[in-house]
This record gives sequence, C-alpha cells and structure tokens, in this order.
Amino acid sequence: MLSRKTKITLLKIISMFSVVRGYNIPIIALAQYLSAIFIMAPEKRALSVLLDFNLFIIVIASGLTIASGYIINNFYDSKKDLINRPNKSKLDRLVSQKTKLQVYFTVNFIVALLAFLVSFRAVLFFSVYIFLIWFYSHKLKKYPIIGNLTASLLAVLPFFAILLYYKNLYPQIFAHATFLFLLLLIREIIKDLENIKGDIANDYQTIPVKFGEVFAKKTITLLTVITILPVYFLVEIYDVGYMDIYFYVSLIILIFFLLYLWKSSSKPDYLRLHNILKFLVVSGVFCIVLIDPEVLIHGRNLLKI
Repeated sequence: MLSRKTKITLLKIISMFSVVRGYNIPIIALAQYLSAIFIMAPEKRALSVLLDFNLFIIVIASGLTIASGYIINNFYDSKKDLINRPNKSKLDRLVSQKTKLQVYFTVNFIVALLAFLVSFRAVLFFSVYIFLIWFYSHKLKKYPIIGNLTASLLAVLPFFAILLYYKNLYPQIFAHATFLFLLLLIREIIKDLENIKGDIANDYQTIPVKFGEVFAKKTITLLTVITILPVYFLVEIYDVGYMDIYFYVSLIILIFFLLYLWKSSSKPDYLRLHNILKFLVVSGVFCIVLIDPEVLIHGRNLLKI
C-alpha cells in the first residue's frame, strides 16, 4: 500500500504531466528528427543526423520550451479552463500556480543553458521563442485572427530551429511548412468554436466570439480550400516519394471535414473536428518516412558509410 504522501506526490506528477501535455512532446521530437532526415538534410546520412549532438540539444531544448509554454498558457487560462475543460482543470489544479511558475522559470533557464552548448544564435532563437509564447499566452490569444496566427506560428517554430541549424532552404520545406501551418490554423479556429463559452465568460475576443460562428466556419472553409495549393506543389512539382498518398488522403478527409463542419453546432461536434485535424497532423509525422521508405526497410541510408 502506498502512503498518503506518496499518493499525493504521484498525483502531482500526473497533474504536471497533464499541464505540460507530456504526450505531445515525444511526437514533436520525433517530427523534428524525421523532418531533419527526410526533408531538411536529405543529403546527410540518417545515422549522422541521429548521432548529431547539437541536433539532439536543439530537440531537447525545443521540447522543454514547448513544455514551459504549456505551463504559462495553463497559468493564464486557469479560469477559462474551469468552464471549457472542468475535468482536466481539476487535475491541473493539484499543482499550485506558484509551483507552476517556479517550474516555468526553471525550465526556461535550462533551455538557455542548453542553447549555449550549440551557439549564440540558438540562444537568441530560443529566447525569442520563449518570449513569443509568453506574449501570446498573456496578451495575443485574447484577440481574433492575430491570436490564431501566432498560435499556429509558434507550433511550427520548432521546425524552423532545425531549418536554421542546417541552413538548407529547399523550396519543398516551405511547402511542407505551409501545409502544416494551415492545418494548425484551422485547428486553432476549431478550438475557438469548441471553447466559445469559456472565451465569452473571460472576455477572449476570438473569431467566433467577435464575428460569429458562421463567419468562423467560412474562414475555416477558405483555409481548407487554400491547403490545395501547398499539396499541389508537394505532389506535382516536388519529390515527396510515397508521401503523396498521405496528401491525397488528407484532401479527401478534409472534404468530409468541411461537410461535417457545416452540420456542427455543439462542443462535442467541434471536438470531433478537432480530433480529425489532430489525426492528420500526427499521421503526417509518421508518413514523413514515406518520402524514402528504404531508410527503414533496408537501412540503406542509415548504415551506409
């Protein structure tokens, strides 16, 4: 039998894991490594990418920065989450606001130290990244359009850390980034529809609150149609190997997504739409290997000297 003190400690650990959304961070780290191997540095051996110490530090620093971002976002959204996510909010509140801030500053300090191991440019990048996350959580997320754009940009920035490291400005990289950015932007607006009650109660001027649900749906529809452009470039102009299957399937899913969107009117409906977009983003991470499956099937690029 566990003692009461041990149970409380375990609950607080689980609570902090919930606050930082620890289940997301390994996926982001995997996405960074796969992007480095297959998209941003395809001319390098996969093994050299995996064993690159500086890249490892960048990935760790990115994960810690994202974790600290979730902490500060949770700190500012505590009242709103009581309405929008009551069950999760109860779990998150097992850790005090003071403790969250202490962990937030400690994690950011560790990020700065890690960045110093790479370069001054890395320190500058992560300093700006941390500031932007704080500024978004404190101010920008309460405003329509700019809040959504900033949230989507912040979600893509960890990949730009890898891009800055390798300095390979292949045009297909920006096509991949644009497609991901559009999916994340659509997801942000869906989240606003999902959380409209809490946003109204806490004076968050999101797109649905300020302009109405119909306008938000029209915006989502327009953004979904625009995703055709990066997909066209990726499957018709650039070489993405078998990953073109993922993009074709994504477009089909997005068509049904739009049909369901215009029938949706409740939080459970918007939550399903949110999960569809989450599925597209996460599956896209794993489908990166389809660009050159031989790396996994034969280990040719992984083991060649």
